[in-house]
Amino acid sequence: MNLYLRLVILLLRLIGLPRRGLLEESRVAFRVLPTDCDVNLHMNNGRYLSFMDLGRLHFVAQIGLLGVILRRRWGAALGAAEINFIRPLAPLQKFELVTRLVTWDEKYGYVEQRFESGGVLCAHAYVKGLFLDRGARVSGPAVALELGYAGAPPPMPEELRIWTELGNVKKQNA
Repeated sequence: MNLYLRLVILLLRLIGLPRRGLLEESRVAFRVLPTDCDVNLHMNNGRYLSFMDLGRLHFVAQIGLLGVILRRRWGAALGAAEINFIRPLAPLQKFELVTRLVTWDEKYGYVEQRFESGGVLCAHAYVKGLFLDRGARVSGPAVALELGYAGAPPPMPEELRIWTELGNVKKQNA
């Protein structure tokens, strides 16, 4: 089941949302509903990825990128996602999804997403994605420039570099 009702609620919550800087984190609160759970009575592993979609939407709206995407009619594509499940989220448990842009290169933007409950980390993920303008890739620096950021991207953390290299090896072996 997709999260259509939560998407509508999130879209309504975007109205009047305070603006954040490009490198600031975005936080959005949720609660684990019984329909989010699997037979083990904790949030289903696949559901995390659906929530991550909502967290990225919240993030792009909060940094002012959603307006750019809509105005320019850009499409978005996710290149890869990696997640570690650390602690289960139980039925009716409240959690926050924390999303932040870590860095970017010519092709991808690299985003960290954390599931936290009561200040405790429950799951951690990295995703890399890009924007498309009529099928052509929009460079990371061009996206940053749309938001008024002309500086160099932050350095890529070692664990993110290793994950990126692993993805490149997988592509070479495909």
